[in-house]
Amino acid sequence: MNYDILYSARKTLCIQITEKAELLVRAPIGCPKKIIEEFVAAKEPWIQKKIAGRRGELKKEAAPPYSPEEKQRLIEQAGKKIGEKVRVYSKIMGVTCTRITIREQKTRWGSCSAKGSLNFNWRLILAPEKVLEYVVVHELAHRKEMNHSPGFYRVVEDAMPDYRIYQRWLKEHGRELWERA
Repeated sequence: MNYDILYSARKTLCIQITEKAELLVRAPIGCPKKIIEEFVAAKEPWIQKKIAGRRGELKKEAAPPYSPEEKQRLIEQAGKKIGEKVRVYSKIMGVTCTRITIREQKTRWGSCSAKGSLNFNWRLILAPEKVLEYVVVHELAHRKEMNHSPGFYRVVEDAMPDYRIYQRWLKEHGRELWERA
């Protein structure tokens, strides 16, 4: 295993995985090379896992943005899929909408106007299907409650009892859907 050693006025050995997924060992001045080699060997499974994870992050970061053609195809797919889900859940929830628009919002997954126009972010097509459904249910719930009150969340829960799972996924992973934008 290749690594660099950085000696300094420290008391313990330390392993660091750099931003470029390289291994750096920080060691006390005068620490014998044999001790460092044994330390690295003992930590090898952990090191391999961390380096692999960092390399995966680097690959994600290096993914090129969608071409205009790819983006247009995704927008069209989002329109079809979201339209289907709006039709299904509007019947379940007993609400209607006047229009469905797929947009490229910078900060929202969806919105609902007082007149019943629903807007959705095209990136939802990149999310797990149940997450996309949650956003549809959330926006349709605004047809009954134009706020985020406890009553609003009861409407959401009536249509999707496990909505909190998908709401949490969106909070924790939603940024990942913007990486290639």
